[in-house]
Amino acid sequence: MTNAAYYRDRALELGATDAVAFAIDDIVFDPRTILKCMFGCKDWGLGPTCPSRPGSLMPWEYEPVLRRYEWGVIIHAHDKRVAHDVSFEIEREAYLDGHHLAFSLSDCAACAECAGLAGSGCVNPRKARPAFHSVGIDVFSTVHAFGLPLAPLRDEGDQQNWYSAVFIK
Repeated sequence: MTNAAYYRDRALELGATDAVAFAIDDIVFDPRTILKCMFGCKDWGLGPTCPSRPGSLMPWEYEPVLRRYEWGVIIHAHDKRVAHDVSFEIEREAYLDGHHLAFSLSDCAACAECAGLAGSGCVNPRKARPAFHSVGIDVFSTVHAFGLPLAPLRDEGDQQNWYSAVFIK
């Protein structure tokens, strides 16, 4: 996991609450995540980065693609935009460092208002990224194995935990 400590530390410098390096075998894949998307997300059928969009890979089709990576960094923040921005910056830096296929997964927050959710096309496809869970990753099991916090919100005032990840090598 060459440079893993650097990217973990860099994520913290950029504003992540927590960041941990992972080996690909630390990621828990489970195709049932699509059920939570289909029957729990108000954006199903609208999101330009979700598995409901035409031509998207299904969650079970992502696993063999993502398993081609060797390691990466999981990023935790209490703000969705921070998680997205930090992971996108780590992806960019990894790319510049020679990891030309580095790829970020974050619940896209590239724009303040998502044009795709309003029925228009994505206005920032270069920065749009699918959510960690929408590609068939059990985020709860994955982050809990690292001792990171994640629980269903019981009240609107509960502190949110947003996760993104950058897959490298």
